[in-house]
Amino acid sequence: MFGINRKIENGFEILQLKDELYGCSVEIVPSCGAMLRAFIIKDENGEFNLIDSYSNKEQYDESKESSGFKGLKLSPFPCRIKKGTYTFNGREYKLLPNHGEVVLHGFLYNKSFNIIEEYADAVAARVILCYKYEGEMAGYPFAYSCTITYTLEKGNKLSVNTSILNAGDISMPIADGWHPYFSFGRKVNDLLLEFRSEKMLEFVNLLPTGGIIPFGEFLQLSPIGDKEIDNSFVLDFTQPQPMCTLRDPKSKIQLEIHPGQGYPYLQIYIPPHRRSVAIENLSAPPDAFNNGMGLITVDPGETAEFSTTYKVTSYN
Repeated sequence: MFGINRKIENGFEILQLKDELYGCSVEIVPSCGAMLRAFIIKDENGEFNLIDSYSNKEQYDESKESSGFKGLKLSPFPCRIKKGTYTFNGREYKLLPNHGEVVLHGFLYNKSFNIIEEYADAVAARVILCYKYEGEMAGYPFAYSCTITYTLEKGNKLSVNTSILNAGDISMPIADGWHPYFSFGRKVNDLLLEFRSEKMLEFVNLLPTGGIIPFGEFLQLSPIGDKEIDNSFVLDFTQPQPMCTLRDPKSKIQLEIHPGQGYPYLQIYIPPHRRSVAIENLSAPPDAFNNGMGLITVDPGETAEFSTTYKVTSYN
């Protein structure tokens, strides 16, 4: 049986989706960018949380940008836009910086989402959240609604679906993504990583040049070691799912990531502290509003859909 609970903890107003039988639970903070704050697994060794998040609301308020936009919705674009300037349908737009002199990760990461629906039964728990952007920023004058559905199912399976509806009367550019950081409670050096890609985008100053670099280092489960990673990879959907696997040899637990084809890019980032790794499903890489890679145009009244699924399993 599944249930949905509400609680206040460390200043956060949390929605908890829970598998009452097996103890798996997910914690979401709608008022903080629809944040995924916890994905808690229960096994013979007890409970552990796979998500690296903010310890309290004060930390989120003060350092959500500087500490990495952890677990937040990236919309209407992920990553960077060069100089915050782009041209769409012959008109130039300018976005204001939100991270020093850089424009990063859209502007829904700090918005309060409304709870539209909650549902739980014998097989799943689901919550639907929505934020309606009215087009008030001159740098992005396109009204749209962002609807997010979190669904927890049996077998430690969490699905996250995003629907973007153009609520205005003109076409709009859109890209979408997530920014969860995953941790097994220690440095990532000892973890094994695998993902379905042989193509890495060439970057200069964390922006794509348009070039592709052959990359096959993680085609099989391989130790992360001391590698520094902050790159975008093009997923190969001709290969079987999961598109990405993160395995902990010590606990014998692995995370599988199953994105839909609306997320053809995988951004991986290991922060300097190396206690977690950001594995980001993206519909487009950095600066898509300028380079056009993966950029989607949504006409008035139309929607764009994106989905990904996280599954935690044990292995011998």
